[in-house]
Amino acid sequence: MKSILVTVALLFCAPLYAAGGMHLSTGHGDYEQEPPQGGVNADVMVDMPPEAWTQGQNNQPPCLRCCTYQNRSYTEGSVVKMEGVLLQCSRDEKSYGTNNLIWQTVK
Repeated sequence: MKSILVTVALLFCAPLYAAGGMHLSTGHGDYEQEPPQGGVNADVMVDMPPEAWTQGQNNQPPCLRCCTYQNRSYTEGSVVKMEGVLLQCSRDEKSYGTNNLIWQTVK
């Protein structure tokens, strides 16, 4: 009786499998999908700039005695033009500490 049921099941499933309507898998993660009817199964490659992988990370070591402008570090004596005004990175005479550099306007 059991062998008759297995034979009937195989006869029923064989045409479905041959027509591509049924996919068999071992259940161990090695199932490969077939391409869709009339379509092509293609891998898609997208070029990404290196910044996409390092965004939010600072690749440079932190500057202990620097002024910062537009996410860039400048050392003492550097001059930057911002909206028509010249700014110079110089020591703040009123403060003490390891990073006492500030932007001051150049007269």
